[in-house]
Amino acid sequence: MLETLYSCGLRVSELVNLKISNLFFDQGYIKVEGKADKERLVPVSEKAIEEINKYLDVYRKTLKVSKDSENILFLNRRGKKLSRVMIFTIIKNLAIKAGFDKKISPHTFRHSFATHLINGGADLRAVQEMLGHESILTTEIYTHLDRDYLKSTLNQFHPRS
Repeated sequence: MLETLYSCGLRVSELVNLKISNLFFDQGYIKVEGKADKERLVPVSEKAIEEINKYLDVYRKTLKVSKDSENILFLNRRGKKLSRVMIFTIIKNLAIKAGFDKKISPHTFRHSFATHLINGGADLRAVQEMLGHESILTTEIYTHLDRDYLKSTLNQFHPRS
């Protein structure tokens, strides 16, 4: 779940509603049902594919899946769809177990996804599409670059530097 949140930049609601029938690993995408029932295709990393397949092959096979959750990817131990609150609880408990002092939420993974892509040089419009943002202005909040980086960019590329 955590790898999927981070690798795909999903909202927590998108994660809990992710369907097995929306996994297109052979094409390298997952179909995500976002806000207002808007669908988008999001690239999925090899690492996320590996972790999801491990989950399916090892853990999910041990569950007695309830009728209404057969197509839902991530399930609780009773074979039912996870709630948003449960994802928050899982992440909170794992953060404590790992010794993190900082508060970590599902959105932390989404924020990190976007920030790491943009800091790595990804096109803002591509990140907007992957996140499912209606407006580019929403995506721009992830462009918080530090002043040293801005100064070095100016010195490197501006003709008057």
